[in-house]
Amino acid sequence: MKSRTPCLYLFFVVILGHGTKGVFELLSGWRRTRENLPFKDRVADAYSDVMVSYTMTSSLYFIAFGMGASPFTNIEAVKIFCQNMCVSILLNYFYIFSFFGSCLVFAGQLEQNRYHSIFCCKIPSAEYLDRKPVWFQTMMSDGHQHTSHHETNPYQHHFIQHFLREHYNEWITNIYVKPFVVILYLIYASFSFMGCLQISDGANIINLLASDSPSVSYALIQQKYFSNYSPVIGFYIYEPLEYWNGTVQEDLKTLSHGFNTVSWMEQYYQYLRVSNISATNKSDFISILQSSFLKKPEFQHFKNDIIFSKTGDENNIIASRMYLVARTSENTQREVVELLEKLRPLSLIQSIKFIVFNPTFVFMDHYGLSVTMPILISGFGILLMLILTFFLVIHPLGNFWLILSVTSIELGVLGLMTLWNVDMDCISILCLIYTLNFAIDHCAPLLYTFVLATEHTRTQCIKNSLQEHGTAILQNITSFLIGLVPLLFVPSNLTFTLFKCLLLTGSCTLLHCFVILPVFLTFFPPSKKHHKKKKRAKRKEREEIECIEIQENPDHVTAV
Repeated sequence: MKSRTPCLYLFFVVILGHGTKGVFELLSGWRRTRENLPFKDRVADAYSDVMVSYTMTSSLYFIAFGMGASPFTNIEAVKIFCQNMCVSILLNYFYIFSFFGSCLVFAGQLEQNRYHSIFCCKIPSAEYLDRKPVWFQTMMSDGHQHTSHHETNPYQHHFIQHFLREHYNEWITNIYVKPFVVILYLIYASFSFMGCLQISDGANIINLLASDSPSVSYALIQQKYFSNYSPVIGFYIYEPLEYWNGTVQEDLKTLSHGFNTVSWMEQYYQYLRVSNISATNKSDFISILQSSFLKKPEFQHFKNDIIFSKTGDENNIIASRMYLVARTSENTQREVVELLEKLRPLSLIQSIKFIVFNPTFVFMDHYGLSVTMPILISGFGILLMLILTFFLVIHPLGNFWLILSVTSIELGVLGLMTLWNVDMDCISILCLIYTLNFAIDHCAPLLYTFVLATEHTRTQCIKNSLQEHGTAILQNITSFLIGLVPLLFVPSNLTFTLFKCLLLTGSCTLLHCFVILPVFLTFFPPSKKHHKKKKRAKRKEREEIECIEIQENPDHVTAV
């Protein structure tokens, strides 16, 4: 059960991140609508404002995890996880599109008819509330008791919205802050690049064990004192051989070259030489082996390494085994994998039929493709994202900035998790796939709002973008990071790896959305000068029309 725990946590965290993103974006769109509109119009405005971008990001999620669930993925755990994620993304999307939208309609009806959203009772008048205690006023007030009419945009008074508009936007776009942000990004890029150069595969078995397991102590001691030796490799011959034949003996020596061997064959051949006994035919070889060699106490432990079969009065050796130990340098795991890559092809082309095996080879095979898999899936994901956004977005610079942002976040997570001693194992692969979608989910609305804005300056455009989407992004990432806290209390190294990767995913995305992009977008394309010219032309044209109207109708001035 412990081995499944990290994948289950990752599954719930991913669903939490994508689901809350849709909820917060739709709530933000709902709060931006005017309260004096009918609730049907408010829901329509909220859906038209949010669901296009949410549909695009959900499609990218589905495509990325769909590639992970395809036959191209030969890691079964990743495939099963991605299949479950595809189903969950679809259910999540239809939940936001249908049930949560219905809840907004119900809330709009209550608000329009001045009913309480929790207790569903009529909200008392302001005079009645003034005579009641403070706790009663707090519970039963709708927030508009001190005004004669509802404000057109009460969302402006939300504390996060107020902080972003009045304080943070002015601070992050300050000319004295920008150099420090550029230096911060250069430090971030340097550490990310340094980490990417140190990527290692995840063949370390310690990462697969519970942190309180006794096997962790054994593995640490083995790596500390005996890391110059490979695991004991079983060499199994599963066909009858003419062991007494000199050619067969030379072939076996060639296959075991470079290894320290623990073999009944070497001991038996040495025993024959020391005893000056000749066994060049089958009957003598097997007779001396059974009646003399295996009877001696120092060689009796080899009985389990030889399988005899009796046909009539004749004995045959149908299978046997020996053990190989390779002496390697400190980088044991890489060299053992290279030894396996040399030995296994020989089992297919040699005349001797054999297999080599050690239980740790299961994990080495499992992670042998760990470095290439995330690169392939992320590459296909970025390519499909380009194709999708090319048809959905008007401005091509929006695509360009989105690709740069996603690449920066992906490389940052990859490099920093390497510096944080995270290997490329199954969990880190899934987190890297998720990082691609998480970054798109949060950067895309901010970037496209900026690119399509029509304000005079880039600074004003980025302020409006943060004001429109910053609250939802901050709420979602905060909820996402809080949801990671329980992972710290699970005694599992894989779960701690999951915590590290997801913490880096949320932190790097938050850094780009609120620090790096707001600064870099103020002095890089797209330019907003053409919007300024258009507005000036429209203003001049409007002033000319007004002058003509005033000349034709002088009474218009007095009427005004």
